[in-house]
Amino acid sequence: MRLTLTAALTAGFATPALAAKGPFFSLGNTDFVVLLAFILFIAVLYYFKVPGLIGGMLDKRATDIKAELDEARKLREEAQTLLASYERKQKEVQEQADRIVAAAKEEAGAAADQAKVDLEKSVARRLAAAEDQIGSAESAAIKAVRDEAVTIAIAAARDVIAKQMTAADGNSLIDDAISQVETKLH
Repeated sequence: MRLTLTAALTAGFATPALAAKGPFFSLGNTDFVVLLAFILFIAVLYYFKVPGLIGGMLDKRATDIKAELDEARKLREEAQTLLASYERKQKEVQEQADRIVAAAKEEAGAAADQAKVDLEKSVARRLAAAEDQIGSAESAAIKAVRDEAVTIAIAAARDVIAKQMTAADGNSLIDDAISQVETKLH
């Protein structure tokens, strides 16, 4: 393989050199000197196994790139897994928030219903208390009117009796009252 490559390179580069004037195989011909330097350079490269080193370096670079691609693929898969996990957690949190909101609405409805019931009871109690106060005020007013009527009737009866009674009738009433007290006390 080395020989064919060297022969091909030599033939390829020697063609323009053959067009030069003068003897080709002389050190005075610059084309020949350049050809020899190039062949020597290629030989040195082959001697120090530079193509193998370059191939090894390229293989190592290809391996490194493949490793980086594999790592990037792995990182991408991890990122997708993490994204799916976060999306799942976000969905769970959203469902939990929806449940909390629904529970809060139910509790608010129950609290509103209880508040209505409590308000109705409170209004009923206040109405009953007001009716009781009205009843007691009415009873007190009736008693006050009766007491006033009795007082007026007594005053009127006193006036009537005082006008109709004479001194003798008054003395006889006092005597009768004294005798009744004596009989009841003994």
